[in-house]
Amino acid sequence: MHKESFLDYLTYEKRYSPHTLKSYQTDIEEFEEFCISQLQTEIQSANKKHIRSWVVELANKNISNRSINRKLSSLKSFYKFLQKNKIIQNNPAKELSSLKTKQQLPVFVKEESLIELLEKHKTSYFTNDFKGIRDFLIIDLLYSTGVRISELRTIQQKNIDLENLSIKVVGKRKKERRIPINVKLKDTIELYNKSVQETFLGCKTDFLLLTDKGNPVYDKFIYRCVVKYLGFITHQEKKNPHVLRHSFATHLLNNGAELNTIKELLGHANLTATQVYTHNSFEQLNFIYKHAHPRAKKQPEVL
Repeated sequence: MHKESFLDYLTYEKRYSPHTLKSYQTDIEEFEEFCISQLQTEIQSANKKHIRSWVVELANKNISNRSINRKLSSLKSFYKFLQKNKIIQNNPAKELSSLKTKQQLPVFVKEESLIELLEKHKTSYFTNDFKGIRDFLIIDLLYSTGVRISELRTIQQKNIDLENLSIKVVGKRKKERRIPINVKLKDTIELYNKSVQETFLGCKTDFLLLTDKGNPVYDKFIYRCVVKYLGFITHQEKKNPHVLRHSFATHLLNNGAELNTIKELLGHANLTATQVYTHNSFEQLNFIYKHAHPRAKKQPEVL
């Protein structure tokens, strides 16, 4: 009962995405099962020692520190909710510290590789029919706007303003933001819309991106599309849609965009989440330094 109330709170008040809600539900249910089977106690009666025992068990199962920290965060939020609603007096997870983790830098594709993919689409990588134009638009939208996969699949025709070159997306917690687009992307959208009308005669749909059968695209569909085309230009292990979001931010930063501007484009709640991209830009900074600073420049030999 308490778990369901908490999930309703996250859904309707916090407005978390279905993916985030699923993670919270899974974490809480896993700890609830541990409490019942291992501790013979109800989850609302668990204390700090019980949670620590669970953390030890997770570590012994080789669960990563990052995943364990996420589960701890879920429990902290759950017990905070119970405390706020006077179901328990104290939050048993409040004082538990997160485990140390190695900072994972965002993986991105090199600028020249993505330019090659998008500039040579007519002859090299994409077919010139509805499927090819649609796939090209998916890659171009992800890279040119930096949107999340959940934001991409929910873009509707009414969200696109081709006259003023902008797209409105709905991000985390239903927060809306407007993102500028370039003329090339505008042309692709117009070409795609024409192809939709020719492929699906009389098609009426609110959503921009459609599957081969004319239905709105879904997460796995987008994921497979991105993996396929990034596979043509890179051998790196990670080729998911978020890699294009990382590429968008990294390339903007490398080309002189301010961090606050990138933060707004990405829809980050605070600057901390955006600052991780400064690490990836060190290579560019190092290049500029070596070519600009008098002491770093290669000096001519004196004969």
